[in-house]
Amino acid sequence: MALLLDVRHLTVEFPIQNQMARPFSPLETSVGTADSPMEVRRGTGILDSASRIEEPSRITSPPSVAAVRGLSFSIAPGEVLGLVGESGSGKSVTSLAIIRLLPPQARISGEILFTNGKRSACNLLQIPEEEMRHLRGSGIAMIFQEPMTALNPVMRVGDQIAEAILAHDNSKDIRKREAWQRAIEAMNDVAISDPERRARDYPHQLSGGMRQRVMIATAIANRPQLLIADEPTTALDVTIQAQILELLAELREKFGLAMLFISHDLAVISQVADRVAVMYAGSLVELGAKHDIFNSPAHPYTRGLLKAVPTLKTNRARPLETIEGTVPSLQVIPPGCSFEPRCDFRVPACATALPPLVEVAPGHWARCPVVNPLK
Repeated sequence: MALLLDVRHLTVEFPIQNQMARPFSPLETSVGTADSPMEVRRGTGILDSASRIEEPSRITSPPSVAAVRGLSFSIAPGEVLGLVGESGSGKSVTSLAIIRLLPPQARISGEILFTNGKRSACNLLQIPEEEMRHLRGSGIAMIFQEPMTALNPVMRVGDQIAEAILAHDNSKDIRKREAWQRAIEAMNDVAISDPERRARDYPHQLSGGMRQRVMIATAIANRPQLLIADEPTTALDVTIQAQILELLAELREKFGLAMLFISHDLAVISQVADRVAVMYAGSLVELGAKHDIFNSPAHPYTRGLLKAVPTLKTNRARPLETIEGTVPSLQVIPPGCSFEPRCDFRVPACATALPPLVEVAPGHWARCPVVNPLK
């Protein structure tokens, strides 16, 4: 079966902003000659030489930090891949790179191949912006984490869904009235009661769960092949969270959707995913089928995450296990394995070079030579 999405060696870097020189106050004027360093005067008193401002250094290209490093994974048609990891691991940056919504200063390398119903895949990083704009929303749609920041607060929710339909309809002759009817149908697909009335509401008039359903309705209105869900249940209570997960499962079955489901909650991932990819500090540390990840974790980080999840067998008299330490800052990523400072299995070699991603079992990959030595 041909892959729907194939991400190969994706790297996303952001430049580090250099500290700017202290700006002059309105009371300061600069005085200098070609033969003497510039001095700063405040009023009539001249500052001493220790307060002299150095001439600006030659401008060079700013250093950068890598939010995502050499990430590779694939999604088949109809498959759900769960992308899991702590905050700051690069999950959301990955999703924004796929749909090309990162800021202009981001530097992206690698390949993101998307089939889109064609025989040959196209590289999303190289297609023209106009083609990407049409593909975004029709071929690939995204559910954002916080609906109140994604929805327009001064537009009725029905108009927002209809606007997405009008922007991506291929027939070019769709009328606003027809788009409105399709918007109501999309709201009905996501189980919004009385969609004709709710379509005339503004986002602030809806509950959190209802707003998330509107976001899902907007995403599926143009029948995309791939749905990216960026922590769609994080801001919801447990009851509404279960309803949204059940809704996504029904829509997947009804429309044959493939999904990239992003979450930091392993319990949620266990319910929705077919395969699981575990990220840490911008790198992929483990990838495999859900059964393998949850029953035979191969990387110490994955093991630590699973041990921190309470189960019915957990001793309530003892505190939950934790992973000591924190995720390293992107500006001080260790030269070797990023997880090495927090790992109980580390050896000196782990601090020198990033371990390769090796296949420890059929379809099960991990990046740890200590737990899974090369054969």
